[in-house]
Amino acid sequence: MESMIIIGNSGNRRTTGLQAARARLGLPPAFVLDYRDVLQGNASLSSLAQSSGLMFAESPLLRIDAPGEHFEVERELIALGAPDAANTQIDERWLRYNKSVVQPILVRMAKGLKEIKGKLYHPSQWFRGYCKLLSRLDREAAQLWNTPRWMNAPEDIAAMFDKRYTHQILSSAGLPVPRRLAAPEAIPDYDTLRDAMAKERTYRLFIKLATGSGACGVIAYQVNPVTGAESAVTTIGVENYLRRPPVFYNVKKLMNYKEHQVIRQIINWLLGHGAHVEQWIPKASYRDRTFDIRQLVVAGQACHSIARASRTPITNLHLDSDRMSLEEVGMSDNLQAAVRQCAEQTLSVFQRSTVAGIDVLLSSGSYRPYVLDVNPFGDLLYHSHYEGHDPYEWEMRMASRSTNI
Repeated sequence: MESMIIIGNSGNRRTTGLQAARARLGLPPAFVLDYRDVLQGNASLSSLAQSSGLMFAESPLLRIDAPGEHFEVERELIALGAPDAANTQIDERWLRYNKSVVQPILVRMAKGLKEIKGKLYHPSQWFRGYCKLLSRLDREAAQLWNTPRWMNAPEDIAAMFDKRYTHQILSSAGLPVPRRLAAPEAIPDYDTLRDAMAKERTYRLFIKLATGSGACGVIAYQVNPVTGAESAVTTIGVENYLRRPPVFYNVKKLMNYKEHQVIRQIINWLLGHGAHVEQWIPKASYRDRTFDIRQLVVAGQACHSIARASRTPITNLHLDSDRMSLEEVGMSDNLQAAVRQCAEQTLSVFQRSTVAGIDVLLSSGSYRPYVLDVNPFGDLLYHSHYEGHDPYEWEMRMASRSTNI
């Protein structure tokens, strides 16, 4: 297990954190295959395996890391997802929804995109490109090694990254998830959403960009069934113009919209790019805040965990939520065990993956656990230790013992 390849963004906090963990454990540095170099055709798994002497050896440990926080990579993935990009049919085997991209742009236009901080660029086309890249990496690894040793298999990453498909998988496995309002294809726009809400007598929902992360593209939406008054708590901002299309932003703070036209516009944009719509389950509370839990699971075993406490419906830590231990929010040993078991059962459904951050909600009153999200890159947990190890150290230790990779 000494040899390792990371496919990620070199020099970012994830890559440097994992390299530092390997150094502390006395392991050699992992080889880094940069997303940008792969997408621009300057490097590949094959070229790295050949230059590092790994081509004819046993498969190294292979880790695909998060592609975010790098605009060049985002731009290249949008280009790869363009309708005129090469090998469209071959590499779209894991694209299960949104076969037709909303307002697609061609490769030339995608490669000419300029960075505007916070702007949400073509999320459905981005995900199409990412699925194609994952498919390509999977095929290439299978040609290089008889049994590639993925920490998380590319197919599982594509499944975890799509909240619609994750919900389908977990529901089929009998795991507790919030009830979805309807099948994704049955809610194409705001009007059908409101019709479905009235039919189901459901007036509080979470609407989530199917392939978003870090609360990007999440709306806590509610309607007063008597007055029709609406509220949408979200990180999405919008700017409208007279002579060009509106621009949608991730404002990285929570906004609470009450105006019907703004809410309608944002929801239509979100549903157009693919969204998962689910029941809003009230969360367990600690003093004047509600909380949920990020539970890391590595090689089948729950390990690091944090509670995310907030005075708002959305608990992501970068939105000024408080990071707390499970003991600090008053969780009993039995409740902690229930969360761990729920998270372990969740990751076990993805049989070719050994790491994920599972977001678990405890319902108010009954404290029943529900799985909110499965994050293949959910191990960036600062100041969190388990048996004396940070998450990356623990992953490297467990990887040497696991028979699944």
